[in-house]
Amino acid sequence: MKNFLQPRIIMLASLICLGLVFFFPLWQITLEAAQFPGGLQLHIWINKVSGSEKNIVQNVNILNHYIGMQAIHPESIPELKYFPIITYFMLGFGVLTIWLNKTWAYLSWFILMAVLGTLGIYDFYLWLYDYGHNLDPMAPIKIEGMSFMPPLFGEKDLLNFYVKSYPHWGGVFLGLSIIISGLAFWRKRRAVPKEKASYLSTN
Repeated sequence: MKNFLQPRIIMLASLICLGLVFFFPLWQITLEAAQFPGGLQLHIWINKVSGSEKNIVQNVNILNHYIGMQAIHPESIPELKYFPIITYFMLGFGVLTIWLNKTWAYLSWFILMAVLGTLGIYDFYLWLYDYGHNLDPMAPIKIEGMSFMPPLFGEKDLLNFYVKSYPHWGGVFLGLSIIISGLAFWRKRRAVPKEKASYLSTN
């Protein structure tokens, strides 16, 4: 009975971690400069873009205007609309996986979630690339040959700003969800031979 329930409990923990992405930002980009004590923090959520203060996005857009970077309009970013739908689907699939309690179901959820997570990071990279390279040629400030792409992961200097880009708690929980689901698959795979042996010994 213990081996029968354990993969289900582990998978439930994975789904809880996945559900937490709605309560914490996935990523955080911090712009540090002398004129902004404490820095400007952009929070990338699964369904919105916000900041550490109310007008952060507006302030970043004003700064971006001078160097020709695109303004951030969360309502026009399609990923913020369909990523939540995908997450709801994976939560539903996870509940079905727990109910079925089959090795193939655990493996399918793990693989699909890993692929979706990888595609999400790649999509974020493409967004950052376009954001930093597709500049307005009529911008007040132009520096020949320079791009303003923030780092996907890490830190770099951009003009008079020092930019940091790292996962926030939502991104950490998303990664944990994938890892924990892999553990659920591994535990279920180990339990299957024991379940078969127990069944044969009682018949």
